[in-house]
Parts: sequence; structure tokens; C-alpha cells
Amino acid sequence: MPEKKKTVKKQLPPRAPAKKRPLKKSAPVKRPVRKKKIALRIPRPPKKKKTARLEKSEYNPIISPLGEHAWESGQTFNPAAVRMDGKVHLVYRSIGDDGISRFGYAASYDGEHVHERHPHPVFSLLLNTKEPQPHRIYTSGGSWGGAEDPRLTLLDGTLYMFFTAIDEGGFPRVAMTSIAKDDFLSKKWDWAATKIISPPGEAHKNWVLFPEKINGKYAVLHSISPEISVEYLDNLDFQDTPHLKSFFKPAGISGGWEKSVRGIGPSPIRTKYGWLVLYHASSDDHGYAIGAMLLDIDQPEKIIARSKEPVIEPKVWYENYGWKGGIVYSCGAAVIGSNLFVYYGGADSVGCVAKVNLEDFLNDLMDARKPKLATAMRKK
Repeated sequence: MPEKKKTVKKQLPPRAPAKKRPLKKSAPVKRPVRKKKIALRIPRPPKKKKTARLEKSEYNPIISPLGEHAWESGQTFNPAAVRMDGKVHLVYRSIGDDGISRFGYAASYDGEHVHERHPHPVFSLLLNTKEPQPHRIYTSGGSWGGAEDPRLTLLDGTLYMFFTAIDEGGFPRVAMTSIAKDDFLSKKWDWAATKIISPPGEAHKNWVLFPEKINGKYAVLHSISPEISVEYLDNLDFQDTPHLKSFFKPAGISGGWEKSVRGIGPSPIRTKYGWLVLYHASSDDHGYAIGAMLLDIDQPEKIIARSKEPVIEPKVWYENYGWKGGIVYSCGAAVIGSNLFVYYGGADSVGCVAKVNLEDFLNDLMDARKPKLATAMRKK
């Protein structure tokens, strides 16, 4: 076989070394000068303290008329309150088929649910046995006679009740009765004889008894407008002085929300800051509402603090639809644990309750802030 020819690789001539290009000198880079940041400390506004919320119960109204009871078939409102033996006892005003105002009884263990309700009136009083002539009729909340708007005060084992009684001439007068604590708890409605303690021929309402003696004397708060008026008594038999003189003028408060102060609410409650007093007043912006103030413990004629705006005002349906809409009116309050429960009438028709942490409420009152209002919604 013929031999294969060997392939010879051609040798390429070596490459000439690459000429180095001269480096161009670049202009120096100018770096921006960083300016020092000056921290400006802008003071932040202080955090707003949460104000106490006076919350209307989701179960309102807690006392409503019962058609099967003729004596309370029309209206059940303005409950007084006292806490004894683990229950809040409520004595409320009722109006039935005959237009006479009487008092019924209910009780609550937790403050906002009614667990007991008496089927009959627990107190009745009718001074004006004949229905007055139209020009003499004094109609308050829908009735033409009877007992109205009770206030309860427990003092030295006796439960005192101040209320409004319509006399023979049709004038609203302040009346007082009492009952032993044990009889009340046993539902033995053995009330003492009623005493009419305001002068005849004059219209007076909304008097309350302090729940303890002040400087050794019984103290009756009988007016808050145009000034705080307290009567000090050695006893409550009213034999030497059958009638207490009182002057009341529904005046406004300078710089306040009250266009017309109406009267005192529940019996005062002792707190570490002073006597807590709820009261009624009206204004164009808030309707017939409830305010709060603190009075000095030893000199209750001295006001320590007053709410700048109402603490309860008519906002929801049960306060605006009824015998007289746009009215909230309190006759009772009780402290359960750390909470204050305020009992009131809505639209002169039903009984209601609102609650708030007492310490927060008092702090707001002392700081002249408005204790805010909330309405709880019932869960479906």
C-alpha cells in the first residue's frame, strides 16, 4: 500500500507585541460635599388620655310597662336605687290605666338585668282624691296625682325615701317616708307615715338626703340653683319645723352647657374627691340632660368640680320616643365593684341604666373633661 503523506502544519509568524496605548489622565472627580444634617426636634403633642365612657346598657330599657298590670300599664320610669345585700334594689315610678303615679319594685344582681319584679305597687299615696279642674292640673310625666320620682337613702339601718307628692290643690310638694332595712329586704312594705316637708302653696321637687350625717346633723340637699342649699337637722321628725324653706330658680350656668338647671338627681355618693351629685338641666343643644358635680365633703355648699358638658343626654330611640321625647332623668345610682351605675328614665316612659368606671369618671370630672358617652349594641 502506498504510504500516506504527512501533513505539515504551517507555522504562523509570531505576532508583534501590541502597542500600549498611553493612558489619558482623567479629570479628578469632584465629590459633593455632604452637609451635616441638623436634627430638628419638633415636640410631639401629648397623647390624649382616654376619657371615661358612660356606656348605656345594651339591654335598655331594663324596665318597661306591663300591660297585664293595670297600675303599670302605661309608663315605668325614673327608678331610685340602693345597693344592699348584694343586690341593687330599684323603686320606680309607674303610671297605669287610671293616670295615678305609684311606685313599683325591681331588683338586679349585676346592675343591668332585672332579676326580680314585684307584681303589685310597693307604695301608693293619693292626696288629691278628686281629679283637679283643668286650670289647676299639674301634670308631671303623664299623671295627675299620686307619688312621683322617688329617691332612696340608707342611713343608720333605715331606708329613707324622698319623693314628690301632688297635694289637694294640685301643687307638687316634697314628701318623706321611711322603712326599716330588714322590712324592706323582707318585702314587708311597712312604710312610716308620710310627712310633707315643703311649704304649702309652693311647687317644690327634687330634694335628697345625704347618706351620712354631716357635722353630726342630718343634711337635706334641697336646691342647686341659683346656689347649693343644704338644710341641717338634728332629727327627721319635722315636729319643730314642719316645713323647710327653699328657694329654687331654674337659672343657667355662666360658661356652662346648662341653659336652665332643673334639679337634683339621686342621693349624693361619697367619693375620695367629694360628694358626687348628678343633676338635671336643659339646653338648646343637648335637650333635657344629666350633668355631674362634686361637692366638698364637710362643706357641701362648696362646688369642687362640674362637668363641662352633659354626662348623659337623649340620643337613642328609647330616650326620644315615648310620653315626652328628648328627656333623660335620673333618680338613682349605685356603685358595684369599680363601676358606677346610673339609673334614669327615658322619654318619661321606661327605666334605663348607664355605667362607667368610677375612678376614671371622677378623674375626668376633676380634670374638667367630658366623660364620653357610648351606647352598647346588643349582640344578635
